[in-house]
Amino acid sequence: MSVEPSVLRLCDLVETLCGVALDPSKLYMIRGRLRPLLEEYGFADYDALAKDAARPHQMQLRDRLVDALTTNETLFFRDRSPFEALRQEILPSLRESYGSKRPRLRVWSAACSTGQEPYSIAMTLKEALTDFSNWEISILATDVSAAALARAKSGLYPQHEMDRGVTPELRNKYFQRAGENWEVRNELRRMIRFEVHNLHKLPPTPGPFDIIFCRNVAIYFKKDARRQVFEKLANRLTSDGCLIVGCSESLHDLGPNFRPQRLGPATVYRPNQSATTKQPATVG
Repeated sequence: MSVEPSVLRLCDLVETLCGVALDPSKLYMIRGRLRPLLEEYGFADYDALAKDAARPHQMQLRDRLVDALTTNETLFFRDRSPFEALRQEILPSLRESYGSKRPRLRVWSAACSTGQEPYSIAMTLKEALTDFSNWEISILATDVSAAALARAKSGLYPQHEMDRGVTPELRNKYFQRAGENWEVRNELRRMIRFEVHNLHKLPPTPGPFDIIFCRNVAIYFKKDARRQVFEKLANRLTSDGCLIVGCSESLHDLGPNFRPQRLGPATVYRPNQSATTKQPATVG
């Protein structure tokens, strides 16, 4: 099936803007996501949208285009193994490494979508650390979609999203009723800073981080863009920091520094780990 040139132009534009490589053969999906933009801006067709979005001054329209065509599907405690690794392996190891000093943990939830991942991280920390108040903790949550981040900041989730991963005990402890929704309590909100970041054109980012979650993102980048993104992320990790990707993703083709390792129940990458450092068992 041939793909109309306007759709190809829109796919190319999105890839240029954020690195996400769309499959132009999924014409039905692309049209469905863009139809509201056509109606809102009054464009006669997709060709008019493509031409207008390419103009230098149309920054807001390009942001809306990226919002519409990037996937924001997520859920609380998605693939529980990274959260178990955080609780069982990473936190005890960090506490031991700091000795009598105040322990510090810096986490980056990259491509955090509508916020379920960073809030899941925050709940894990609150539940796992009996000496929580003694820790210095910072969680940075970023996404390319301003619309997704606005929803994350609101901390409002409907019942069906709460049912996908949040136990009644955690719900009652860390959320409160807000009409028909559940609202994140302030004790979790205070732990997280939300910012718009484009992984394809990554700005200077505070760091280094002990853990970077960048899950279910690699599959949307072409090979060269994927390598550039994850090498940039590696540069923002501590020497023994962990990079966690989606359970169906692999970075082993990026070189020996990206060899997967087992950390408790999870597979992680430690691209900056010294060869002389004792390493967990490798995978594959």
